[in-house]
Amino acid sequence: MINKVSTYPSFKLAKKNKFKPEYLAALLFLLPNLVGFILFTLWPMIYSLVLSFLDWGLLNNKTFVGLNNYKELFFDETFWVCLKNTALYSFVKVPINLILSLLLAIILNKGLKGTNIFRTVAFLPSVCSAVSIGILWKPLLESTQSGLVNHMLSFINIDPVPFLSSTQWSMISVIGVGLWKELGYFMIIYLAGLQGISKTYYEAANIDGANSRQQFFNITIPLIAPTTFFAFVTSLIGSFQIFDLTTVLTGGGPVNSTNTLVMYIYQNAFQWFRMGYASALALILFLVIFAVTMIQNKISDNSSK
Repeated sequence: MINKVSTYPSFKLAKKNKFKPEYLAALLFLLPNLVGFILFTLWPMIYSLVLSFLDWGLLNNKTFVGLNNYKELFFDETFWVCLKNTALYSFVKVPINLILSLLLAIILNKGLKGTNIFRTVAFLPSVCSAVSIGILWKPLLESTQSGLVNHMLSFINIDPVPFLSSTQWSMISVIGVGLWKELGYFMIIYLAGLQGISKTYYEAANIDGANSRQQFFNITIPLIAPTTFFAFVTSLIGSFQIFDLTTVLTGGGPVNSTNTLVMYIYQNAFQWFRMGYASALALILFLVIFAVTMIQNKISDNSSK
């Protein structure tokens, strides 16, 4: 006797998941963050995107203008100047910042005397707000000899340098102050990455006869690559969003030499009340940061393979 076997697959009815009390507790804990994200991040992003297609000056009615705000960008000379200044600040400051931070972290990782004191002092500027840093440095960089830096330069017969009042020196000064503020933070980040590397790698390299230079480029650099990627992305995003430091130090001048995209967005939105155009600028800034981050992510993935 042959038993017939059904060729149709058998399905078991899935039991409905019962709502468990711990699910409610998890939702309640997530709710404040979720509400905050929707109110202060997601909704402003969506509303800003909608505004970028409108002409609105706060006091007048909203008028749909389509892509006119974006078309205006391409013929706005100030926009391109601000974009150039932002890119210059970011792509000059970020590499110098990461290199100096790594070098300081390597020195501190050797456990020399006074390491803890230096680490604390170097980290302090990153705790202070950019506004307070700007207020601190502005009188120090005064163009006359009343500024501390120029006063010290006068002892070696150097004429006063217009650090904040010339188009040649203003951006250099802003980059220098920005480096001073962030150097300690990324030094600590790199120090944590270095201390996470097992010493057995270096011991094995010493046995194989590798010198310090070979150990640095073949052990240290590859193993702190995730730390470098994190530091690069966070530093780059922060640099593209620079606003308060330049506002306090130079106000965007002289002659827009330190005017940045975020400052230009602020000027359009709250000085000239061009909310639609400011929203279009904000979207362009987001796309620039997103594109640069994706490129760096792609490079990081390719180098890790």
